[in-house]
Amino acid sequence: MELSLIGLQNAGKTSLVNVIAVGFNMKKVTKGNVTIKLWDLGGQPRFRSMWERYCRSVSAIVYVVDAADYDNLPVSKSELHDLLSKTSLNGIPLLVLGNKIDKPGALSKEDLTEQMGLRSITNREVCCFMISCKNSTNIDTVIDWLVKHSKRFSISSGLLPEQLAPNYSLKYIM
Repeated sequence: MELSLIGLQNAGKTSLVNVIAVGFNMKKVTKGNVTIKLWDLGGQPRFRSMWERYCRSVSAIVYVVDAADYDNLPVSKSELHDLLSKTSLNGIPLLVLGNKIDKPGALSKEDLTEQMGLRSITNREVCCFMISCKNSTNIDTVIDWLVKHSKRFSISSGLLPEQLAPNYSLKYIM
């Protein structure tokens, strides 16, 4: 399974990778018969131009947002919508993770959906979960969604996951 995890710096992408699989740079997580590779890539402005390259041919894009950082929400929204406008990424499902819900004043799922303009994205499947990497809140739900999405992808393609690729990759762009 190939996915891309992206978001601005300090959104909590690396924390998510570290909660799901201990290590650095590239991690592998196995749940059932699905192996997910996690790639940790930069979210600083100088790396954002490379996001598209790492999102091509993936099963889903995972975009992490700091739900407690109101100042960066407009930039995060702009970067997400700019990325999704790339024709090479048409139709790739999007999983948005509102991280840091353990912080006081963190946005609700409804507010994050509104602030990020998620309802305006109509050319792909969009799902949103609120998480806390610090407290591991809803991490199992995210992994379950990824595994189910992997199975749905393999069923729709008519192939078993093992036939699609030796290992699925989950690319996290930080």
